[in-house]
Amino acid sequence: MVIISKYFFYRNYVGLSLWPFIILKEPELTQDRILINHERIHLRQQAELLILPFYLWYISEWICKSVWYLSTYKAYKNLSFEREAYFHESDPSYLRSRNRFGFIKYLWFEKPRY
Repeated sequence: MVIISKYFFYRNYVGLSLWPFIILKEPELTQDRILINHERIHLRQQAELLILPFYLWYISEWICKSVWYLSTYKAYKNLSFEREAYFHESDPSYLRSRNRFGFIKYLWFEKPRY
């Protein structure tokens, strides 16, 4: 289910997934298939980690990578969940072929992508 609300967003962020909802900043974004697919990947990640552990892992990884990269933005862009979603957001069939816990291979620290 998609919800439109401009109050959830900071800076340039326009979409987020909070199980079981996709929340978008503007109604026009419902037509952005890449963004919707990105958020659907997050919904799958949340479901396979039973929701609460997903958020705990997400925050823990963000804190660790914020220290590692000395940048909260670089940390966000390099989170395993985000890296998987960004890498596959343009592939509408990805969720059909995705392995369980597919984000794991994106976990390891590396040079910042952004």
